[in-house]
Amino acid sequence: MDKDLKIRAFIAVRVGDEVETTIARFIEEVRSPDDGIAWVRRDNLHVTLKFLGAAIDPAKLPALEDGLRRVTRDLSALRVLTRGVGAFPDLRRPRVLWTGLECDALVELAARIQSVAVGAGFDRAEQPWAPHLTIGRVRDRRKGKRVLRRLEGAAATEFGESRISEVSLHRSHLSSKGSTYERLAVFPLESQ
Repeated sequence: MDKDLKIRAFIAVRVGDEVETTIARFIEEVRSPDDGIAWVRRDNLHVTLKFLGAAIDPAKLPALEDGLRRVTRDLSALRVLTRGVGAFPDLRRPRVLWTGLECDALVELAARIQSVAVGAGFDRAEQPWAPHLTIGRVRDRRKGKRVLRRLEGAAATEFGESRISEVSLHRSHLSSKGSTYERLAVFPLESQ
């Protein structure tokens, strides 16, 4: 397939509206102008369960979608607590800023999705999946020192509980103004 026809894609869930609103308020409280951090816009907040790749062949998606339907059909909606603030690799050398997620069933769902994706021809993730929601990416650590100190003080912040009732497949469009996401397919968590 022609390189220009390949897409950037991922599988994700969204936390509830109230939790997203609380996270967006938190970001507004800690951010400062020119802080060297690319903060995630509220409409882009999501939990990536599996990044499929920056240039994938869309012909692989039907097999992946079939697998995702099988996985989600047998699962009920999940209750996820969003609590804590941290960074990868850590707050002393941060690259990615996140809020933590607490839900064993979400970890199991991510593992099932990893297996389905590998079975559909996608690469296995190099690192084990860590339950988190990205809120920012550090571009210049020197500029962000004050913000990072605030984040250390907010390590135990609780953002609320969400009911997650669907998994979605997204295409990511990158531009100089940031990413936009296009939902390609939705997979309800249907079991009662």
